[in-house]
Amino acid sequence: MVNALVIVESPAKAKTIKKYLGKGYEVLASFGHVRDLLAKEAAVDTTNDFAMKYQVVDKNKKYVDEITKATKNADVLYLATDPDREGEAISWHLYELLKQKKVLKDKPVKRVVFHEITKRAVKNAIEHPRTLSKELINAQQARRALDYLVGFNLSPLLWKKIRRGLSAGLVQSPALRMIVERELEIEKFDTKEYWTIEADASAKKQDFSAKLTHFKSEKLLQFSVINQESANEIESAFNAAANGELTVSKIEKKQRQKNPAAPFITSTLQQEASRKAGFTTMRTMRTAQQLYEGIDTGDGETGLITYMRTDSVNLAQESIVEIRDFIESCYGKSMLPEVPAIYKTKVKNAQEAHEAIRPTSVAITPESIKKYLSADQFKLYDLIWKRTVACQMIPATVGTVSLDLDAIEGVFRATVSTVSIPGFMVVYSEGKDDAKKDDDEGRIVPPLKTGDKVSLLKIRPEQHFTEPPPRYSEASLVKSLEEHGIGRPSTYAPIISTLQNREYIELEKKRFYPTDIGRVVNKFLTEHFNQYVDYDFTAKLEDELDAVSRGEKEWVPLMKAFWQPFASLIKNKDETVDRKDVTQEALNEKCPKCNEPLSIRLGRRGRFIGCTTYPECDYTRNLGDDRDASQEPEIIEGRVCPECQSELVIKQGKYGKFIGCSGYPNCKHIEPLEKAEDSGIECPECHKGSILKRKSRYGKIFYSCSRYPDCSYAIWNQPLNDKCPDCGWPILSLKTTKRKGTEKVCPQKTCKFAEPYELEENEASG
Repeated sequence: MVNALVIVESPAKAKTIKKYLGKGYEVLASFGHVRDLLAKEAAVDTTNDFAMKYQVVDKNKKYVDEITKATKNADVLYLATDPDREGEAISWHLYELLKQKKVLKDKPVKRVVFHEITKRAVKNAIEHPRTLSKELINAQQARRALDYLVGFNLSPLLWKKIRRGLSAGLVQSPALRMIVERELEIEKFDTKEYWTIEADASAKKQDFSAKLTHFKSEKLLQFSVINQESANEIESAFNAAANGELTVSKIEKKQRQKNPAAPFITSTLQQEASRKAGFTTMRTMRTAQQLYEGIDTGDGETGLITYMRTDSVNLAQESIVEIRDFIESCYGKSMLPEVPAIYKTKVKNAQEAHEAIRPTSVAITPESIKKYLSADQFKLYDLIWKRTVACQMIPATVGTVSLDLDAIEGVFRATVSTVSIPGFMVVYSEGKDDAKKDDDEGRIVPPLKTGDKVSLLKIRPEQHFTEPPPRYSEASLVKSLEEHGIGRPSTYAPIISTLQNREYIELEKKRFYPTDIGRVVNKFLTEHFNQYVDYDFTAKLEDELDAVSRGEKEWVPLMKAFWQPFASLIKNKDETVDRKDVTQEALNEKCPKCNEPLSIRLGRRGRFIGCTTYPECDYTRNLGDDRDASQEPEIIEGRVCPECQSELVIKQGKYGKFIGCSGYPNCKHIEPLEKAEDSGIECPECHKGSILKRKSRYGKIFYSCSRYPDCSYAIWNQPLNDKCPDCGWPILSLKTTKRKGTEKVCPQKTCKFAEPYELEENEASG
């Protein structure tokens, strides 16, 4: 009997694969990376062809010991980590460690890869092993060395010139630049007014509307009517001349085909999960990992989707056959195109040997396994399954009818679009970022012919204003990163989470805003390291790493080409850049106290306006506020302190504005500036007050009794007006964790009640 050891990255995957391989195979998990660079300078030797010094990852030492022990007793070792550059590097690090520990001897070591965790794919991989790919390993080493050298050299410079604790990265910095530049674009946007003229009409007992397209033989453009006066003149002209009638002068009927979207790649999955389920990129990838590694569907663990880090839209031939058979049996032969749909990736240097993200078997429908999945798992699997099926169905046919309605003074047009043949849309339609409502959406027009008369009910001018470009959502940011060639499938989620963890950006109402410190860091990088945060430079670097992974380039020359000019620039900026040039932004305004120039400055609580002669002059005020911050605080009219009857004032603290007593420090009464939101749920402790949603001074949301301080009941999780079925406590709460997702739990520490909770669509999206 074979005595084989198989190493994968996660215990969930190990469990699934063990089931498929059976006796003779032991499957262990490395729990991710087993080695990383030393966390100190000189871990990458720039004078010795970038030789790297590694150490075992502390938290994984026990797993390495377990693998070492098992390797001694094995006849053959299979390295089965993920089928990408990073997975290849993990396998190599394991191999190097085991070689150092002298447990391999003459033992065969085989690299196996599979893009789906099914019995067929796993067995096939074991039967067709290969050797470790030197090219993939070198590409990953180059990526890690680049990140290390940038971090260990640029970050200390940020500490010195801006603030301690800051850091920068080759991939994250261009993403920050995108968000800051979009914010600056919004701030500089000049809103313009324009008007459209609508006609409310009626024919054959059916009311409809039409938009004015021509006036006095002139075609109307967006800014043809720019104020109410002009709009009213047009309205008066029609009211005087139309005699209450319009004439159908032209009817146009058109048909167009709308093709289904390609099957998912990493970026499009992240975008759609954001649009349709409100998932963050990290939540999407975490859930996809679970579906890939295996879910117990009643007959042991089963891998439900193919590998989720991919930029290829290819589908395996056998999967296409299965999908087409499924469509024919469930939706009819008329829903199948004559030949299978073949998609081409839009991503440069995509790994075409990989597959798109698809169900491992289309026969496993979402509804058939819903009871085995968490709410997040079901939503994501449902999305992947529907997109995959839809991509092999016929296009939808959309019909458009346009009516031109003549009046003496001009022409109105009514347009309506209808789906005559739904095709793939019976299963799935792709979402859109920041999609504006289609003017044709929801319109209806009666069946008319040329020459028919239509009753004019009313001329209706409508005011509009141009809008700035929208801030990035997670979906649109990932799309933009991909379009610019910044990062790769495995990096989109870490890019966003890193920027948030560094507090360079904030997500508010599902849109990214740069923080004050994010703006300053971006300003420093774009002014002094512009070539390294340039979108084209970053994309070119990714292309070069891909070339290394394909064996077309050597990694050491690539490193030298990067390092030498970068190191020189670091040295130059360290010697020449003055901190105040980075943290201060000149204003064309004089200080009201000393008549010296003012500047926008960076302080502990963010940016503010202050005198450039500080500390000689202490004039300051809040950014965007004309009031001197050194003057008396703003008094709240009509209210007094409930404790000492002194005036209440608005104060600025470390965590933002709040209401406080003017008698401080003798009276320390404070309250939030924002009014607490009443949940309508009775306090389970005093049964007199209600639970209010509040924000702490640190910005964290919590829930507490409205009778505080008489009743001090408070919880961190959102309350639900449901009684605990186990202990009878009057309320439950919603708790979300990475491991278990969202659950209904009892807030009583002594009670262990918990059950999965499926968020409604409106809860998930906002």
